[in-house]
Amino acid sequence: MQYPVRPATMTYDDVTHLAAKIKPKQQRVELEISMDTVSPNYCRSKGEQIALNVDGTGYDETNTYSAKMMDKQTFSSIQATTNTSRYAAAVFRKGELHVTPLTGILQMRPSFSYLDKADNKTREREAANEGGDSSQDEAEEEAKAITVRFARPESEQARQRRIQSYEFLQKKQAEEPWVHLTYHGVKGGRSEHERQYLFLQINNFLILYLAMLMPPLAEEKVVKPVGPSNVLSMAQLRTLPLGEQVKTLMKNVKVMPFANLMGLLASGTDSTSVLRCIQQVALLVQGNWVIKSDVLYPKNTFSAHSGVPAEVLCRGRDFVMWRFTLERSVMRKEIASIIKLPPEDVKEFLEHVAAPRANRGWEFLLPTDVDFIKKHPDVAHRQNMLWLGIQSKLEKVFNFSKEDFVPKKSAQPDPVHISGQQRLKMAQERVQENQSTLQKDLEDRRAGSSIHIKQEPVSNSEDEPMDTSCSSSIPNGSLNGYPSATSPDFDHTNGGSPANTASPELQDFVIKTFRKHFVITLNELKRLFNLHVASIPVGRSVFHSISDHMLQDAILLSQQCKQIMVPFPAQTKAAPDEQKVFGLWETGEDFDKHRRLLYDVFTKNYRVRRNIIQARLAQELGDVSKADIDRLLNECCSSHAGMWYLKGTIQS
Repeated sequence: MQYPVRPATMTYDDVTHLAAKIKPKQQRVELEISMDTVSPNYCRSKGEQIALNVDGTGYDETNTYSAKMMDKQTFSSIQATTNTSRYAAAVFRKGELHVTPLTGILQMRPSFSYLDKADNKTREREAANEGGDSSQDEAEEEAKAITVRFARPESEQARQRRIQSYEFLQKKQAEEPWVHLTYHGVKGGRSEHERQYLFLQINNFLILYLAMLMPPLAEEKVVKPVGPSNVLSMAQLRTLPLGEQVKTLMKNVKVMPFANLMGLLASGTDSTSVLRCIQQVALLVQGNWVIKSDVLYPKNTFSAHSGVPAEVLCRGRDFVMWRFTLERSVMRKEIASIIKLPPEDVKEFLEHVAAPRANRGWEFLLPTDVDFIKKHPDVAHRQNMLWLGIQSKLEKVFNFSKEDFVPKKSAQPDPVHISGQQRLKMAQERVQENQSTLQKDLEDRRAGSSIHIKQEPVSNSEDEPMDTSCSSSIPNGSLNGYPSATSPDFDHTNGGSPANTASPELQDFVIKTFRKHFVITLNELKRLFNLHVASIPVGRSVFHSISDHMLQDAILLSQQCKQIMVPFPAQTKAAPDEQKVFGLWETGEDFDKHRRLLYDVFTKNYRVRRNIIQARLAQELGDVSKADIDRLLNECCSSHAGMWYLKGTIQS
């Protein structure tokens, strides 16, 4: 036992112990210790006042303080720790250390239960006074009818809550009776006899004694996970049967091209066997494999967001997947209005197979795998028949028809992407249509005057370059459109680039964008420019007829940016605009030297390791801090599989 509120030098060994009691199951102990009432540190008036408050003026055998003053103190125990397996009591004798395990460690603290008794006495007196005054004037109450109600049977959940409540635990603890003990002092004969048990004297029990002190550790069986939840161990994965490998991969990835799946499996795996396995756990959507709903949401399970049963979730998710077999993008509100599931579940369905796009809803994650469809037409046909069966079931459940989702023809066509060659051809056709009229008009004017000939433009306002704003009758949809051949801005000598320099507004946009992103591909810059143009209010746009060449010239003419000639591999699938990489070259800071050295490293290889970059910087600039290297990589690069790439050059 410990006494944490009293110094170790001031023990209670020589103090008279009046009583002791214990509750063995709870390991709860109470001690009554006498107080020195004649000590100069004892306040007699205060002790008498406490006794008066607790016991009152009368005398009773149940009184706490029979001497009419506080002449004793009660100590109550609490457990210092619930796990005593790491603790033992040790004694040293004749060069031997004897250790005895402990089953409980108690801390004794003063108990103030007598204050609760004083409060109860006060309440009882007040209640008696109030009851006595009112009872004199009250007449005998008349008999009243009462309603008898029977308690409802207690449910299992209510019973569990009641058992775990503080009131129930207090009641259970109070039910254990106190066992009264006889206290023996530290120097008493019985105490000395008990201390002898701390020494091991019989060698026959040595093994048993040691086993009791240090029980053998139970070997915990480590169960290897069959399918990791968030991180796949490829070594463990390849120990599973092929079907389980495919199922585990699809449950983690949700959507995957067949070529990627073959790359994750062990080399030499038969593609026919993989095709047989993948069709059991996934469905074909736009040439890519998507995990089946009943595999993702097994029977008798529920949504983690809303508690919706798995059967309802499967129907809703099948509808989302079916919609993606018809078109690339869907609208979330339209989906939610049909399947009528909580927004959290609808969002989870879409996040599995799609990504949000500005003004286009949710677009399917992967491009259509045309190569797989051409290579395996029998599989594609079989999957198409499966989708027809799923479609018929969904039509009955959600009460719709496929024609409801076929785009209707309207009087005004939707915006389309028109390439530069198409625009040039359209302009030439319009010139040919108007050639006879223009030729006749020119001859009439020459006949009227041989001196002053007014040169008219070949094309009128209708043939001017298309505007990038949304008010254009035929918007180009992106900035890869070129001015028409009849446009005043078209320069026939340099392949369509504008004869004049980039506008100040375009130069300002380019500089601000590069100061924010540092490294950008032409494809990414076009996307950012489209977003910038879309954010400008209608009618206030200052950007008109911005082609790819104009945007590229604006980068190079800014004097702050340069193109980085990244050596992409020969088998790269990156588009030409994705292979044009530009970087911020000059900002006036000392950190520009770090960026230039980084760009030079990436002109030798399109992906490098961190130590290569660090070695090049150290070679040219001396000791470079880790913070500078981290900043450089964070500004200009992206990491994948332990390698570093310039932003936008990671191959999917």
